[in-house]
Amino acid sequence: MIVTVAGFKGGVGKTTTAVHLACFFAGLDGKTLLVDGDPNRSSMGWAERGNLPFAVCDFAASVKASRAADHIVVDTEAHPDNETLETLADGCDLLILPTTADALGLEALLNTTEALKRLSAYSVLLTKVDSRKMATAEQARVMLESQDIPVFDQVIRQLTAYEKAALAGVPVQGSGDRMASIAWKEYRAVGEEVLKYDQGV
Repeated sequence: MIVTVAGFKGGVGKTTTAVHLACFFAGLDGKTLLVDGDPNRSSMGWAERGNLPFAVCDFAASVKASRAADHIVVDTEAHPDNETLETLADGCDLLILPTTADALGLEALLNTTEALKRLSAYSVLLTKVDSRKMATAEQARVMLESQDIPVFDQVIRQLTAYEKAALAGVPVQGSGDRMASIAWKEYRAVGEEVLKYDQGV
């Protein structure tokens, strides 16, 4: 399965999502590859700082590296235009669009509504949700779904465990943070939803 992660603005957890979905796939049968297509090389940097349970390569090396992979996650450059968005969607089985539930994040996403309607397989992931403002995330979900935009059931909360994991170059469950297992449980739930998309459930 090929999963592509794209964000319409910076700071929405795009690389965090790509890393942890790759981690989820690495726990399944077969080989997993994370392709870093972002000029910031955030995924490559994460891997170089520590140890991840899957292969990571940049876009230039992806053609050869992907031949041996059963699961591929692509971390893309932020701010895709409509044409790029359609190209990304055509090149994968599922396009994941992380966004924060605040007005700026949602506005950046909703500005592409017409382009989104032309896509076949995509879903929005609400990220960096304040645990004290879960009602805001639910309001965002209702608003997006009213525009016929699919949204993952699972939301990703804003936890310092992710920052610790990125600095150490490990998945969140290896960060040592007291919320690490809860953080990983949330991304594992997202991974299970991704598999349902793949199975047509």
